[in-house]
Amino acid sequence: MFSGATELEGRVIREIMALAMDAPAAANSGHSGTAMALAPLGVALFSRVLRHDPTDAHWIDRDRFILSCGHASILQYGLAHSFGYDLTEDDLRGFRRPHSRTPGHPESGLTPTVEVTTGPLGQGIANGVGMAIAERILRSDYGPELIDHRTWVIAGDGCLEEGISHEAASLAGSLGLDRLTVFYDDNHITIDGPTELALRDDVVARFGSYGWHVINIGEQANNLDAIERAISDAKAELTRPTLIVVRSHIGFPSPEMMDRREAHGSPFSASTISVVKDILGLPNEPFSFDETLPLQVVDSLGRQRAEHAAWSARLVAAGSIGDQLLTQFQTSGAAQTTIVAEPFDAGSMVATRKALQRAVDVLAPHTPGLTAGSADLTDNTGVILKEGAVQSAAQPGGRQIYYGVREFAMGAIMVGQALHGGLRPMGSTFFVFSDYVRPAIRLAALSEAGVLFVFTHDSVGVGEDGPTHQPVEQLMALRAMPQLHVVRPSDANETTEFIARYMSDKHPAPTALILSRQDMPVLQSSDAETSRSGAVRGGYVVRENEAAVFTLVGTGSELGLCLEANDQLHTQGIATRVVALPCWRCFDEQPLEYRNKVLRRTIPSVAIEAGATLGWTRYVDDAIGIDTFGISAPGSYVFDYFNITSSTIVEHVAQWLQRLS
Repeated sequence: MFSGATELEGRVIREIMALAMDAPAAANSGHSGTAMALAPLGVALFSRVLRHDPTDAHWIDRDRFILSCGHASILQYGLAHSFGYDLTEDDLRGFRRPHSRTPGHPESGLTPTVEVTTGPLGQGIANGVGMAIAERILRSDYGPELIDHRTWVIAGDGCLEEGISHEAASLAGSLGLDRLTVFYDDNHITIDGPTELALRDDVVARFGSYGWHVINIGEQANNLDAIERAISDAKAELTRPTLIVVRSHIGFPSPEMMDRREAHGSPFSASTISVVKDILGLPNEPFSFDETLPLQVVDSLGRQRAEHAAWSARLVAAGSIGDQLLTQFQTSGAAQTTIVAEPFDAGSMVATRKALQRAVDVLAPHTPGLTAGSADLTDNTGVILKEGAVQSAAQPGGRQIYYGVREFAMGAIMVGQALHGGLRPMGSTFFVFSDYVRPAIRLAALSEAGVLFVFTHDSVGVGEDGPTHQPVEQLMALRAMPQLHVVRPSDANETTEFIARYMSDKHPAPTALILSRQDMPVLQSSDAETSRSGAVRGGYVVRENEAAVFTLVGTGSELGLCLEANDQLHTQGIATRVVALPCWRCFDEQPLEYRNKVLRRTIPSVAIEAGATLGWTRYVDDAIGIDTFGISAPGSYVFDYFNITSSTIVEHVAQWLQRLS
């Protein structure tokens, strides 16, 4: 049934196949068929190929394995348990149950062997590209004695149908990422039915055109020797990534469910499971585990564990270089300097995107984990590593990455770099195109990957490019995302402070940095002092006045409008105070006493921001903003047209106070 499998491998395959039926049936939820069909491939990888050690799941130079088709998660959980990782039989029985270590789709940091969070199809392929880039950079830095591993991805029809697979595979081919191998599970079945309903691609020709090495082994999904031979061919390829096409049969070996769409997402009936277990020669009872199997499998991994031991010896022998590598992984390659960027002159006019570049120029040479790039907007967004080489096969250590016009892939590739370890990636595009990146941002936030997403051209100030390029709702949309720090700095110096914090933080939070295209005023010295101390807390009082009758709140370039309005109202005898809220999530994490002191809700307040007003009433009584799409006109005209001006604030305060009198 499983050609070339050893007796031990056959036992593991059968146990995983049974588990792939039992766990979804017990949960009344899950995907059995794909996991069953891929069990021989998974076992061949973990048994014969993967550089791993179940006794140390996180050693630095292990191979990275990604199950891009994350709906088949029970396959990965079965592999982890059978190969001796810290995943118990009770964990497997808890599949898809509340707070279990075996959730419906793999989540990084929760289950051993799970490197990235997968499930939204296609992103795992891009994550794999990111991990392959990370390995290449670190191997260039530290040499193959300390970094010498590969990235393996299993993907399905859905992964290849999603557009991100095109973006990521094209870049991988361009970069010649020879340490990346993707298995395409060509099972011809989707939820709706046969893939031919909507898919007629010639996958071999497609990936060949990307510059990949393509191996099509056909009907060999159950032949471990054929799979191993294909893998050997992939490892022998030194200039290109490899796609191995495997024609599997979903639901194998079930006579009833094989090659049927119902095998994709519906738990099998008890009678169907019974028939399959009889074919496999297994007891007809749920969750029947051979308790001796994991120990025997671990003992069989002598070569892999010897590789780990040899690497550990080389790490010690490397002395300070080895210590440096460990530090880089422990700190995600944090900045190793106390140098700061030269501050901008008070009162000068500087776009915050330009401030980003100044900070990068100063800190990048001292931040070993930094990679930087853009979706074809490098000069526009300020993410140039002036002393850095461009990432390519010819310059494997290059940290300047040209992602091309591939926003989504860029985001997911950066997530892969961050979760690989040792790197802190920064990538940029125009803010309106955060919509293209959003699914990757979401998985970065969910997996707490320390990626810095830089979005410039942050408002209708983009001007003549018009409503297609003028972000309005994007700021609030990102603020709604859990665990993501959305930062819109008040001026250029505040921007450099945030960059310095991101570069030096040992465990940076996933962050979206929202920067202006247009020049905006640098805070005056008295205002800047509070900015330096308060910005990192997400919100702070820029100008306090105990006699104030109104609070003016702003972010980004609109803080300058609040300061102008504060001055104008002062001349009218109206005392106001000014508050900046550059990062809502950072502010929400502060003690209640601090937040109350900053907002002072005992007096009326208004916020102004060149974007949607939704959500502002959490912090203020009213908001001035833009709740329609923009227009094509010079930026200054657009701000005036939408009443994003200091005079609008002054009028609002006067009218509010008149109503209260």
